[in-house]
Amino acid sequence: MAWIAPSVLSADFVNLEKDIRVMEAAGAKLLHLDVMDGHFVPNITFGQPVIAAMRQATDLILDVHLMITNAEEAWESYIEAGANYLTVHYEEVTHLDRVISGIRDKGAQPGVVLNPHTPVSVLEEILPKCHHVLIMSVNPGFGGQKFIPGTFDKLRRLKEMIDSRGLDVKIEIDGGIGPHNTREVVEAGVELLVSGSALFGADDPIATFREMQGIADSVGVSP
Repeated sequence: MAWIAPSVLSADFVNLEKDIRVMEAAGAKLLHLDVMDGHFVPNITFGQPVIAAMRQATDLILDVHLMITNAEEAWESYIEAGANYLTVHYEEVTHLDRVISGIRDKGAQPGVVLNPHTPVSVLEEILPKCHHVLIMSVNPGFGGQKFIPGTFDKLRRLKEMIDSRGLDVKIEIDGGIGPHNTREVVEAGVELLVSGSALFGADDPIATFREMQGIADSVGVSP
C-alpha cells in the first residue's frame, strides 16, 4: 500500500496540533516535516524544538526532510528530537555513506533526496543502504509549486534500478502532488506521496486525504 504523507509545511503554524489531529482523523500514518534553514533553500521553517513538540503530540511516524547546509553535523539531533525517517540531500552531504549508516545505527530509517536536476544514477553505490529515496518534483524551498512533468521518467528509472537489484527501497515524491496525479505517480512506483497545499488548502482536508489514499489503494502497489 502506498501512503499519503501530509506535509506540515502547508499546515497552520499557529495551531499545528489542530492540523495534526485533522490528519490523524483522516487516517494518516505519517507526517512529512520540511526543515529549511534559509541557506540551502531560501525559506526558513522550524527545527528540533518544534519536532520534539510534535513528537510529544502524536504517535504518527515523523518523516523529517533536512534542507539545511549542516545536515552532516546536525542529523543526530533530529533523531533525538523524534524523527523516525530522516532524509538528507545528496547535493549537500559530502560523506553520504557515513551519514546514512549513522542514521540507521541510531534507530531511524535513512533516506536520500534528489533535487530535480540530479540524476538517479548518483545513487548507484548508496542505494542498498537506503530505506527510501525522495524525488523532488519541484525545486525545494516553497510549497504550492507545480509538478515537473519530466519527473515521471526519473521515477521509472529509479524503480528499475531498485527492482533490477532486488532491493527493498521505498520511493517517495514531494512537490505538486494532489488527487489529480496520485494514480499516475503510484503507477510509476511511488509508495510515499508527500502532499501539502492540496490537503491543507482544501475545503475538506479529511475528504481530500481519503480521496487520495483511496486512489493510491486502488492501484495496489505493495509496500
